[in-house]
This record gives sequence, structure tokens and C-alpha cells, in this order.
Amino acid sequence: MSGHDHGHTHDHGHNHVHTNNKKVLLISFAIISVYMLVEAAGGFITNSLALLSDAGHMLSDSIALGIALLAFTIGEKAVNTGKTYGYRRFEILAATLNGITLIGVALYIFYEAIDRFINPPEVATMGMLIISIIGLLINVLVAWIMMRGSDTENNLNMRGAYLHVLSDMLGSVGAIAAALLMMFFGWGWADPLASVIVAALVLRSGYFVTKSSLHVLMEGAPQNVDLNDIVQTIQKVDGVKRVHDVHIWSITSSLNALTAHIVVDGSKTIYETEAILHTIEHLLEHKDIQHTTLQVESENHIHDNSLLCTVKASAPDAHAHHHH
Repeated sequence: MSGHDHGHTHDHGHNHVHTNNKKVLLISFAIISVYMLVEAAGGFITNSLALLSDAGHMLSDSIALGIALLAFTIGEKAVNTGKTYGYRRFEILAATLNGITLIGVALYIFYEAIDRFINPPEVATMGMLIISIIGLLINVLVAWIMMRGSDTENNLNMRGAYLHVLSDMLGSVGAIAAALLMMFFGWGWADPLASVIVAALVLRSGYFVTKSSLHVLMEGAPQNVDLNDIVQTIQKVDGVKRVHDVHIWSITSSLNALTAHIVVDGSKTIYETEAILHTIEHLLEHKDIQHTTLQVESENHIHDNSLLCTVKASAPDAHAHHHH
């Protein structure tokens, strides 16, 4: 027996946030992509690694936003018999690719900076200063658009894109500082130093985005859900004797799923049991579990009562829960 009573208001709210996310991504993607080309050209002309690293970061921003946009579009495709959850998980794959790209960009900047510390080249500081100031303003604008119009808190894909823009903003600040230091003090090493600071920021955001998305791909329990709290919530429902074989995972950002076996009095009617299920589903929806599947058993059902499923994948009947 199972159920998932999703309220229409929840779906409407989700769709509204989803549309906003897409719109914000499209605007941000256009702005960042255009300015990334300007900054890359400026980096080559002025011979500034700080500008080039910031442009590299903006390129990864642009790729991240493009992937995120693609993820939302593909994620909207309807479910089918081959993909019973649809394509929503593509968003997490996009976030993983995004994180790995960031790590790669960071390592390349570190590599380039080493040579520049040893042999600081001539840099056209005034051009570098102007381009990095415009870059900062562009990033502030995009970050503001994202903060105002999209779900950067709960959506992993949007958060990844937003983190890119934030660390990019700090990269522009670094490039401005380096240009000023070279203009006033002639410190040639300020340019590679700024690029190393940018690279460290890129590496940090890349690490966290990759870690979060891999956790979802590994079917890890969602960060915003407490397993013990969920189990206690189910056990407190009148008529539930025990809970076991609990699985909680994320299908994608802001879509968590749960399966569990619940033990009830065998003398209850189907209608009484359905009322218990409905109560549990309603309570769990308020605890960020949007998709619930519950198997009902009587107290006479012979079963391992472990809270978590201990079935071994190598067992010949691994799919048959009632044998483990």
C-alpha cells in the first residue's frame, strides 16, 4: 500500500519557482557570456593573468549557467516507462559537471601563476583596472538578479550557479586590487597573487558543489531531513506499532522521497489503514518529503526489524524484502 497526495498549491508554488529560476538563468547567462568575452580579450591585450583567470572563471560561470539552463529544460520532460522519475536527476549531473569544471579551472590558474611569480611580465594596468571594475559591476548585477528572482537556497543547481557568480565577484575585486598595487607600487607579483586568490575561491566553490551533488547521486539522505525525526513522526501516528526498512533520498533539489515498512494491528480494515497512511503522508510533506511510499504489514509478519534495510545486493533474492 502506498500513497503520495501532493497538494495542488505545492505543485503550483514549485512551478512558479521553477519558471523564475529559468528566467533568471537565461538573463544571467546572456550577461555573463558577453562580458566573459570582453574580459578574455582584455586579459590578452593587457597581459594580465588576474584578468584572464577571472575570464576563465566567468567562462566556467557561463558554462555552469548554460548547463543549469539545459538541466531545467531537460528536467521538464515528461516521465515515461523508461524514466519513471523523468529527467529531473539531470540537474544533479549538471551540478556535478559544473563542480568538476571549477576544480579544473582552479588547478590550471595555479599552474599558470607559478611561472608568473618567477618572471613577472609587463601588464597594462590602466586597461586591467577599467575592465576589472566593469567586471565587478556586472557580477554585482547578476548576483542581485539571482538573489531577487530565484531559489538559490534550496535548488542545488541555482546555488551552484550563484556561488560561481559570488566567487567571480571576489575575483574582480582581486583584479582591481592587483591593478592598483602595480600602478602605485610597481609590484609585478600582485597580478599572479590575485589570480591565485581567485583560483582558491574557485577551488572551494567547486569542491562544495561537487560534494553536494555526489551526495545526491549516491542516494544520500537529504541534508535538510533528520532520519530520526522522520521515524519518530511516523511512530507517533495513532495505529502505527513499528517502522523499519526506512529509505530517504533526493531525486533532485527540493524533491525528496521516502519508502518504509510500517507495522499496524492486523485487525484493522483497509479504510482504517488508509487513514493512517494519509496522516503519515500529510505529516511528512511538512518535513520536506514530497514523495512517500509505505508498505503496511501486520504484527504477525516475520521480518527483520532493523530500522535501516540490511539486504545484501549479492543475495540471489536481494529484491525480495520479505526474505531478509
